Amino acid sequence: MKSVFASALIALISLVTVAHADTLDDIRKAGKVRIAIDTAIPPFGMTDDKMQPAGSDIDTAQLLAKDLGVQLEIVTTTGPTRIPILQTSKADLVVSTLSITPDRAKVIDFSIPYADHPSVVGALKGMTLSSYADLAGKKVAVVRGTTQDTDLTREAKGAQLVRYEDDATMALAFASGQVDILATARSLLPAISKKNPARIAESQITMQTNYLAIGMRKNEPALKAWVDNWVKTNLQNGKLGAIYKKWHGVDIPVDQLLKVGG
Repeated sequence: MKSVFASALIALISLVTVAHADTLDDIRKAGKVRIAIDTAIPPFGMTDDKMQPAGSDIDTAQLLAKDLGVQLEIVTTTGPTRIPILQTSKADLVVSTLSITPDRAKVIDFSIPYADHPSVVGALKGMTLSSYADLAGKKVAVVRGTTQDTDLTREAKGAQLVRYEDDATMALAFASGQVDILATARSLLPAISKKNPARIAESQITMQTNYLAIGMRKNEPALKAWVDNWVKTNLQNGKLGAIYKKWHGVDIPVDQLLKVGG
């Protein structure tokens, strides 16, 4: 009797697992895909002069939804909440400057990368920084929970890290003179500098080059296969490259991204 009960329990768990692991089917049945995007990190995500979402992550999500044949529902997120929103099933995917890291890969799955994303330590124009050692005793702004936060915590032991909840708040802190040094994506420096033309942020130290990918919950083989194929197809046909060039003014290294993605 115990063995029969155990077998039935295992079968039930398997059925639940299979049901849970078919998000792609759920998306198609619902007719919409919920994608988490941070709309406060231009030019990746922002609101335009008509108060509508805009940016490279927005365009990427819109293209994905169109190719999937469903409506797009944007789930607003921030750097620290991107993964929790995914884990609690408040979103189906994350397209929000999400870099592939070993720690994140333990709790979520990633698509193959769709863009590269160099991280830098930027500083007020006129300052000179050449290594992490130069940050000792200095205030350095960073967004909590980002790869830049992790890297600075590990490498810049003498720095005084000032953590902010999102890029927009950090950018305002730099523009207002609360901080003169910040760690962020190189592509965000022009937008940060526009906040106050008298305070230009210049790249000083290259921390690392990360790769951006689409995040999803683990154990979603059908969804992962579809998204991987979608990224590969749109890298090869140039559509993802055109989106990045439109918003960032630079080309993405397609061959390198495909190589990293295997």
